[in-house]
Amino acid sequence: MAGVDALFVIAWAAALAVALVGRRLGAARAGGWASLLLLGQAATLRLVEAGPVVAYQHFPTADRFPFDPIAFAVLGLQLALVAVGLARYRSRLTAVVLERPAWQLAAIAAVVLGLCVAPSADPRAYAFEIAVGGGLRLLAIANAAVLWFALPDALVDRVASGWREAEGRFTEPRIDRVGVSLAVGVTVVCALLAAMVYERHPHVPDEVSYLYQARTFAAGAVDMPAPPVRGAFDVDLMSYEADRWFSPVPPGWGGVLSIGVRLGVPWLVNPVLAGIGVLLSYLVGWRLYDRRVGTLAAGLLAVSPWYLFLGMSLMTHLTSFVFAVACVHALLAWRDLGGLWRLGLAGAFMGAVALVRPLEAVVVGLLVGPAVLWLARGRRLIRSVAALGIGAAAVTSLLVPFHLALTGTVTRFPINAYIDTVYEPGANSLGFGANRGLGWTGLDPFPGHGARDVVVNAVLNGHATDIELFGWAIGAWALVLVGVLWRRPTRTDAWVIAAFALPVLIHVPYWFAGGPDFGARYWFLIILPLALLAARARTGSNDRATARGLIVAGALTVSAMATFVPWRAVDKYSGYRGMRPWARAIAADPDMTNALVLVRGQRQPDFASAVIYNPIDLTEPGQSPVFAWARDDAARDSAIAAYPGRRVFLLDGPSITGDGVRIAPREPAADRAGS
Repeated sequence: MAGVDALFVIAWAAALAVALVGRRLGAARAGGWASLLLLGQAATLRLVEAGPVVAYQHFPTADRFPFDPIAFAVLGLQLALVAVGLARYRSRLTAVVLERPAWQLAAIAAVVLGLCVAPSADPRAYAFEIAVGGGLRLLAIANAAVLWFALPDALVDRVASGWREAEGRFTEPRIDRVGVSLAVGVTVVCALLAAMVYERHPHVPDEVSYLYQARTFAAGAVDMPAPPVRGAFDVDLMSYEADRWFSPVPPGWGGVLSIGVRLGVPWLVNPVLAGIGVLLSYLVGWRLYDRRVGTLAAGLLAVSPWYLFLGMSLMTHLTSFVFAVACVHALLAWRDLGGLWRLGLAGAFMGAVALVRPLEAVVVGLLVGPAVLWLARGRRLIRSVAALGIGAAAVTSLLVPFHLALTGTVTRFPINAYIDTVYEPGANSLGFGANRGLGWTGLDPFPGHGARDVVVNAVLNGHATDIELFGWAIGAWALVLVGVLWRRPTRTDAWVIAAFALPVLIHVPYWFAGGPDFGARYWFLIILPLALLAARARTGSNDRATARGLIVAGALTVSAMATFVPWRAVDKYSGYRGMRPWARAIAADPDMTNALVLVRGQRQPDFASAVIYNPIDLTEPGQSPVFAWARDDAARDSAIAAYPGRRVFLLDGPSITGDGVRIAPREPAADRAGS
């Protein structure tokens, strides 16, 4: 609770700053409502259970609901003041509500309330949580509505005037200081998060495999000599054969990450890619709509907790996103400027997506392919399709030698071979049936894959998107649905909606929602379409309404940056899954030269936290320390026998000690292995 209390102090300081800024701008009343919105979000987060574990966030059940006097006092004050504010502006609010069709309001309300919390196995707990979460969500929306009406006309007119002037400065999309500033800012923030929160260290088991693959590629190989004792070096998502072991994941992210490995900064690769992704999104929004929409969409990405936290990680999704957005930008540049080479480049980026996340390449192909057929109809059709196909085939063909080297066949993916061996054939394939799934209790609610799994997976990912996309107290879906429903869609809007729908639909036949790691990560390609639709919601023909929307969105974003982002960073991702880089110091300690460190505890997080600091070739490690997993007596004794002449240390991991690690030279009486 001490950490939560410290974050609440930060929230109070931010609220005071917001109030002072509002007063300086001649909008003291509006500044007060914005401050109240911020404090209400901070108080709500005090009631949420999340933590650095593999679980979705929830409000506690009725029998465990915390008595938090601070949170209750703030929320009670917010409720009372917002009720007064609604009464003050009830006529204007009623006019806004009555001008919209009832079905639109009902649809927005159903989505906003239905996705405000994650589903629970216990129907009573779920109903209670919807009541609590829905009530707090409605309170935040009402607070934002009062803020909207409280904005003084003078401030609104100044913002509207600046908004109108911004559109006329440039006509041809180009890289300018706005896009570059957003990109640099995102890179810096993600790098700081990667260093200070993520500690430049993998936290998800997949990331350990990615780093091993990147280190292997950086050494100029696709596999490594098999460790001398498999049981003592058992790493999740690694394929073991008699004479070699390797990461079976597709090679695209490992290839990109290997650049960072060669430079000694693998943890900086995703932050740099995050900046590039924002810059490309800025240009795509500009080409699809105009500079203002591009600026807003890129700005929303730049402050999206979902985007920032994936940018600090070692996960694959940001790389796939950057390649996909680069493909779309090349397509739009070809549409506007011509040149078949641009279509070839679009195809090459599409192929690059296939090297990272093959299923997402299908999404990109289904989006880009029909667009090319439509734009190139007539005499250019054959040449255009050929250029796109040649570019895609040239890059995708890199999978051929990779598959041949690791599976011996062109069509068999190493990851499929791994799943078929470790679990059961077809367990991870697309489709429906009782044999789908890997038996992950708690993450996969029902055995197999059927209609109920589709619904639950959609709700889980919809909820994760709602809270992680913007981190706003009112959620994300309300604004997105306004952008879709409250305007007549153009052909471009329809294409953007298709770009949102395809990643969702393509995962319907997949058994797993993706889990709680980094939001709805399997849906990550929807982030730019959602940002574009949200930006469209605030760029209507009514400049004053647009200006009010921009100011309210700014207040919501400030609130998210002051409350949700630091809370998520400290509460969840600091030490996420129990992973800490304690082995880094041991590996760099000169006194540990020629040491064999036997890690006692669980494979994850104890051994997984250490294994990535091993030499890449465990058959010839030189004088570097070697970390082995003392999973049982046999593994311990075999590891000692495999490395004769080394000084042996016993290390109790955090799962044994409960806090930190305990290391000491091996003594005969200490030969008992951990669990």
